[in-house]
Amino acid sequence: MTLNVCHAVVKMGMNNYRSKYEQRFAKQCKKRFEYESVKLNWQPPVKKYLPDFVFQKKDGGTMFVELKGVLTVSDRTKLKSILKQHEGIDLRIIFQRAANKIGKGSKTTYGDWADSVGMKWSEGELMPVGWLKEII
Repeated sequence: MTLNVCHAVVKMGMNNYRSKYEQRFAKQCKKRFEYESVKLNWQPPVKKYLPDFVFQKKDGGTMFVELKGVLTVSDRTKLKSILKQHEGIDLRIIFQRAANKIGKGSKTTYGDWADSVGMKWSEGELMPVGWLKEII
């Protein structure tokens, strides 16, 4: 999937992020990225989703990276819908703590959930080396 995303935009000021987790990730990121620059439609009803970080890949594609400290039911619904409605999208997630359970009493961790929907994921505040090798 190729989206028409301008890759000339670089890091924003450090006060423009929705969370300290995103701010720390952006600060350590050594690659060019856009922050919440693309709106993806999903439904029902039609809604807009702003992936946290947008990276241009060496193969000409686009990698979207979402950072999550807490993965709510509505987050899971939205992400599953995006994956289904935007076939071939390269949407990845970095959890602050992948071993967190998706709900009280659940045995399913955030990482398990990502695996179950076929989403690449990582944990922590750094982009995995393998992912960095894929982007410009």
